[in-house]
Amino acid sequence: MQGSLITTYRCNAHCNMCNIWQHPTSPVDEIDPAYYAKLPAGLRINITGGEATLRRDIDKIFEILYPKASLLELSTNGYNTDAIVALARKYPNILIRVSVEGLPKINDSKRGLVNGFDHALRTILELKKTKCKNIGFSVVISPDNYSDLVSLYELCVALEVELGNSTVHNSWYFHKHDNVVESADALREHERFVKALLTSKRRGIKAKLKDYGRAYFNRSIHRRLRGDEPGYRPPCGALSDFFFIDPAGNVSPCNGSADEWIIGNIKECDLEQILKSPKAREVAEKVKACKRNCAFIVTERHDMVRRPWIPIAWILKNKWHIFRGKDICWE
Repeated sequence: MQGSLITTYRCNAHCNMCNIWQHPTSPVDEIDPAYYAKLPAGLRINITGGEATLRRDIDKIFEILYPKASLLELSTNGYNTDAIVALARKYPNILIRVSVEGLPKINDSKRGLVNGFDHALRTILELKKTKCKNIGFSVVISPDNYSDLVSLYELCVALEVELGNSTVHNSWYFHKHDNVVESADALREHERFVKALLTSKRRGIKAKLKDYGRAYFNRSIHRRLRGDEPGYRPPCGALSDFFFIDPAGNVSPCNGSADEWIIGNIKECDLEQILKSPKAREVAEKVKACKRNCAFIVTERHDMVRRPWIPIAWILKNKWHIFRGKDICWE
């Protein structure tokens, strides 16, 4: 399973597609790192927020989870370069994704951070000097940044770092209800981006294969962007493949629902007890009935591992389409 630990709702960015920053937690109300020791070993764990590096005890969180996790990930806006680089040096096998929303002008406008792109880029450049190699940017496709997608990807290729991506969603977590991308131009730019992934110019077969896998994930994003009816993406893996823990210790299935479906609190019970509880079974039925049609990598990743022949067939088919000068087949 994968666990996403929302360590704080405090954030130094003022993103226009996410209003977490308008609902900050108080440090005294945020879970003590000691409770994370109750999590079982072998989980893939994403440390996120808000901006997780605003927590003064962020090193303690990593100290507890680094030996336990199969992979420990930090999602950050990259502004606090010194704190991020210190974590990378001390815990070199972690994964770090620095969130940007495009090149400098668009990024700083959307994130409300003065020189935000400059800080993010400097963080990446400093991380490249460490032994931490699983580093890169991530971007959320929105109505006002899709034109930078291909350029941002080309920058990542030049820097030899990863580029993760998602698209805007509405939920309790983001405190948003008006996020939507409806634009023929956005679809065209997104197709250019996916073609760039499928014709990856990266060095090494492993790096190319990651781009191909990312292209397949973007199949779901493209169909979401064009407004396809539900049914084209894998069944949601909330509570079976992944879960979330909020800053107060509450456990819920996901960050995509309209309301936070809390099934227990890690301060009161072990995670295994929470996931096997009657409340968890009740919420699992809500997950099955959910029609929000989210496009999150965490669901796609697990499904790609379970049924690899599906993405492989899609990738090969569309590489052939591109070779013949045809459009991508999104079905």
